[in-house]
Amino acid sequence: METSNHKSIRQLQKQERRDRRKVKIQRDILRYGSEILDSDEMQEAFKQKHHTLSTVGEHSLRVARTSLAICYALRKLRVPTDIPAVVAGSLCHDLGILGRNEKYDSNKECSRLHPGDSVEVAQKLVNDLPEKTTDIISRHMWPAGQSKPPNSLEATIVSAADKIAAVGDFVKGYEEKRPGIKGVIQELADRKKK
Repeated sequence: METSNHKSIRQLQKQERRDRRKVKIQRDILRYGSEILDSDEMQEAFKQKHHTLSTVGEHSLRVARTSLAICYALRKLRVPTDIPAVVAGSLCHDLGILGRNEKYDSNKECSRLHPGDSVEVAQKLVNDLPEKTTDIISRHMWPAGQSKPPNSLEATIVSAADKIAAVGDFVKGYEEKRPGIKGVIQELADRKKK
């Protein structure tokens, strides 16, 4: 039987692992996504509402965080993933939604067309956008929006993370329970000041 002292030590160790993972996720998002995060499009993304209680930018960061958490879990199982493609794909996957009220006549049309529009934005933002990243973005809506199924592990990860993050976007108080997005946003603001 475990004593309360052992439980406390285990809880502290678990919290330390979580904190290290958050730092690693934040570091990888900034390392592989800085040109996207620093773009005017991403700044606009933080102003446009998305999924009721979120913005396009907040949602995209949630997708990146969730995708990276899945990639790190797979890495423990010795399943390699292309982290730079996952970060770029998740940060750009919804940038085609910007200006949605002017661009699309309906939510259905937006659902169907924004992945292609997001690829066009990503091609503007990322020099030599890899095909894998293009596929991640163009297939992220699957199984909705008449999207083709993911054709890589990374596209599957981002598509799943998109659905997980969207649920959080609709839940009031979600960000207070998972404040990691605020850390990345603060880091971006601090970088802009320098």
